[in-house]
Amino acid sequence: MLVSCAMSIDGYIDDASDQRLLLSNEADLDRIDDVRAGCDAILVGAGTVRVDDPRLVIRSAERRAARVARGLPPSPTKVTVTGTGDLDPAARFFAVGDADRIVYCATSALEKTRHRLDGLATVAAVGDQVDLCRVLADLAARGVRRLMVEGGARVHAQFLGGGLADELHLVVAPFFVGDRRAPRFPGDGRFPWHSGSRAAVAEVRQIGDVVLLRYALSERCGPGTAQVLSPGSASPGDRPAGTGGPRAARRR
Repeated sequence: MLVSCAMSIDGYIDDASDQRLLLSNEADLDRIDDVRAGCDAILVGAGTVRVDDPRLVIRSAERRAARVARGLPPSPTKVTVTGTGDLDPAARFFAVGDADRIVYCATSALEKTRHRLDGLATVAAVGDQVDLCRVLADLAARGVRRLMVEGGARVHAQFLGGGLADELHLVVAPFFVGDRRAPRFPGDGRFPWHSGSRAAVAEVRQIGDVVLLRYALSERCGPGTAQVLSPGSASPGDRPAGTGGPRAARRR
């Protein structure tokens, strides 16, 4: 399971305005599209669905075709988690694309969520409070082997704080936000990685004016030898389209 996020130099994933904050560039958005194409499912929190209104679909026709040729749907399954079921059925998460959609909710919100979405998604209860371990177990039972978690800050903190992530893709944009009202990565929490237990650097890559930092967080993502790559270098992780997932530029 990989966590993906884009942030400013000072760690912000957005500003405090109502306007979209662009963090990733087009080259990095294409990289994200390739990583998404190699995943079975993409997960975001309900807050991200409400605020960013992401489509969470594969943009590249070539990558969609490559997935179909492998017997997969054109885009990965869309997943969100909610404690309250407060989701808009008209959101692009539900309205755009033909991927399967799964909503995990608290038990108390199950009937409300099913009624509100009216068949737009599979709705499953995962405890009195949303239990991410139960979410992962249910996804595995549905055949999801590679999951990409794209945010927001609270969801990132829960997956990382629970030690559930195998890999972290962190993109740093070349500017500061400097507004404590804005959300930061990864949000408050206690994490398995600290000064006495450091994450392993798997790759550092410049992508135009942003930098990708890739960390191995578990033995399931072996760090090998860290790669430091310039813009003209090909990453050892670069594969043909469709074989390969922020907050990027408010998710597309």
